[in-house]
Formats: sequence, C-alpha cells, structure tokens
Amino acid sequence: MSQLVRISHVTKVYESESAPVVALKDVSLEIEKGKFVTLMGPSGCGKSTLLHIIGAMDRPSDGEAWLEDHPVHNLAEEELTEIRRKRVGFVFQFFYLLPTLTIEENIELPLLLANGRQVNHDRVRSLIETVGLAHRRAAMPTQLSGGELQRAALARAIVHSPPLVVADEPTGNLDSDNGKVILELLQNLSTNGTTVVMATHSDAAAAYGNQTLRLRDGGLVE
Repeated sequence: MSQLVRISHVTKVYESESAPVVALKDVSLEIEKGKFVTLMGPSGCGKSTLLHIIGAMDRPSDGEAWLEDHPVHNLAEEELTEIRRKRVGFVFQFFYLLPTLTIEENIELPLLLANGRQVNHDRVRSLIETVGLAHRRAAMPTQLSGGELQRAALARAIVHSPPLVVADEPTGNLDSDNGKVILELLQNLSTNGTTVVMATHSDAAAAYGNQTLRLRDGGLVE
C-alpha cells in the first residue's frame, strides 16, 4: 500500500491569555491508503487537534504534515480550502446539516462546492440508498432522528469520493444500534479503498478499525 498521510515531528501550540497551550508535541506517524485508523485517548490529549491537521483543517506550529503530495504545513488558507473540498470528507459528533435544505440537498452540497455547481444526481441518490435514507431524501433535518442525521452527514462527507475521511467522535451522540450502523459504513469505506481516520473514546468503536494510535498529553503512546 502507498502512503496517504505523513506527519513528521509535528507540534501544535495554541496561544492564550494566560499561557500557551501545547496540544501536540513532536508527533510523527504515517497512514497508508485504505487503512481505518482510530485515535484514542482521554479528553484533552490532542486527538481532535491531530485529526484537524491530518484533514488539512489546521496547520502545525512546527513540523511537517503531508496529505498525498500536498504540504499542509506550508499551504495558504485558500489552498487548504481547495484540498478539503476535493480530497477530504468530514464527519463530526454534531451533524452540521443546513436546516433550510432537504437531506438530498445537504448531501449534494460538497459537489456544488467542488465542481462548480455540477451535480451527479445518480451518484447522490445511489449514496442515499446506501445509507438507508431513500425514503427520507426530501425530508428536512428537523424531521430526522439522530441516527438518520448522522447517516446523512456521512453521505455528505463521501459524496465527492474523497480519498480521506476524518471522523471526530461520530458515534458520540448515538445509541449503540445507530452507532453500529455508522461504524459499519465507515469500515466498508475502508474495505473499498478509502482511508478513514476516526477519533473516539470507545474501545468498542475502535475495534472496527485495523490500526489504533493512542495519545496522552499531546504525544503518541507506544
């Protein structure tokens, strides 16, 4: 397998009024294409910060971060935005669906942003069926359950076929049955060649991946 993500001696420091906060300290890792990697550790250990750097949502304070051949650490914000639109899918604990759009319109949105308003409607409707929402595609987000909203959010994250999906506690607000559905969908993505990196507190959720990285106090634990 070839490498999709490379993080080399990355440190991330956030400035605050009292004192700088070191979120990551000298972290190095590599992630191969098609892997389902889980990031585990207690709250405040740096999981979300590392996930944001892997997904080109943030740049490190020091060190290098590469997504494919893109140097995340050196790119301007508009270049990072372009990479995120075309190369990364995001799934969060909170669904962030636009309340004024139908479920189908929400899922179409990344295609509109990435492709200049060109939408492959067959792709969108096939994906809606894959996540079990064909009967809800015309519904508004307020009409869906939490499990349905997260399935819609996952469909939105992968509609543009990104090589990388990053998920930050995607089952944190779901019951065990709905969480299992989301984890199986993520696992299936990895089986079919998409790289998935997921932050979680749950050992049961982490078991769906094929590699687990543990963090503590901003560093990787061997």
